[in-house]
Amino acid sequence: MAWPLIKYLPAKTNLRFVNFAILAATFSIIAVAASLFAILGPMAAGKGIGFNLGIDFKGGTLIEMRSAAPLDLASIRNLVSQLKLGDVEVQGFDDAYNAQIRFEAPASSDPGAVVDDVREAIRGLVPDVSFQRTEVVGPKVSGELLLGGVLALAAAIGLMMIYIWFRFEWQFGLGAVIALLHDVILTMGLFSVLRIEFTLTVIAALLTIIGYSMNDTVVIFDRLRENIRKFKKMPLRDIIDLSVNETLSRTIMTGCTTLLALGGMLWFGGEALFGFTFAILFGVIIGTYSSVYVASPVILLWGVNRGALPSEAPAEAGAV
Repeated sequence: MAWPLIKYLPAKTNLRFVNFAILAATFSIIAVAASLFAILGPMAAGKGIGFNLGIDFKGGTLIEMRSAAPLDLASIRNLVSQLKLGDVEVQGFDDAYNAQIRFEAPASSDPGAVVDDVREAIRGLVPDVSFQRTEVVGPKVSGELLLGGVLALAAAIGLMMIYIWFRFEWQFGLGAVIALLHDVILTMGLFSVLRIEFTLTVIAALLTIIGYSMNDTVVIFDRLRENIRKFKKMPLRDIIDLSVNETLSRTIMTGCTTLLALGGMLWFGGEALFGFTFAILFGVIIGTYSSVYVASPVILLWGVNRGALPSEAPAEAGAV
């Protein structure tokens, strides 16, 4: 068999993406509504936002520890709870030899002294324990970090909309921003449902998702604008299908290579990189979907002023 095998894939596709636009829109609306409910629903019950907030946003102290013998998480939880440190969480990792403790120390206490007391108490229970990492974040700092993260996401989406608006038309900018909001809300909703820890690294991942999704959307929009200029009389839904098919090979190859790299990070990155990698991995998948089934159908819904675009001589479409 000759190599490379990629030559056996079709060089040109003619898939009818727009035919499934209504079905995809229904799925997206339901998924976004469910994500918003998972994120904001707990606030109605007075439980705060529906995230498993990390130490960055929640404030308090995080201690990671390791032992040569399996750790008894229940005993450690009971021991630390007796120190009257407020809400105490003890979580294990993939094996029984590593664990982390999170607690909210009283505001009037010295954080360093509280950490020393917790360590001494744990050493009395687990003599061979070693402490890998300790983080202390005050409530004021955590609130500022959360506000800063939200503002960073809002600024990124706003700047992307301005960029698309200047480069294309307002309909394109609207489609791109709706797709970006779709990707961010679904990713945050997944973190809320799965109770994956929401930290500053996840905010960084969301910003990365915005950039990746916008890059994929711009490629399709650029080809769509070219084809609108070439084929003045072709129905807009056919031009959208043509543009997506022409950029499909580029979209698939970029997405697959990115997923391969992220798969390695997810497998070998450990607990510290799990939230970041998982968010980007899901974002790449949903971002590719939204470029085709969220951003492009918005153009079809609002239409394009073809008279404002100069005509070009039709050329045979080739794969990117």
